[in-house]
Amino acid sequence: MTKLKLGPIADDKPVKVMVELPAALHRDLAEYGRILADGATPIEPAKLIVPMLERFVATDRGFAKARRSTG
Repeated sequence: MTKLKLGPIADDKPVKVMVELPAALHRDLAEYGRILADGATPIEPAKLIVPMLERFVATDRGFAKARRSTG
């Protein structure tokens, strides 16, 4: 079995996702947005989530390998 960064996920087709974040993660995202803004207006944590998930998926070697082998 291919080793991915995530475990099994239910096969659903959500359009909109609402998620509750632990306070510590929210603080980390807020700090990340502040640092990423480099002195400009800090980026909201909610605006960081999609790019972070896209980056995560794009850099998951196990996922890329599995995708190639099934495509």
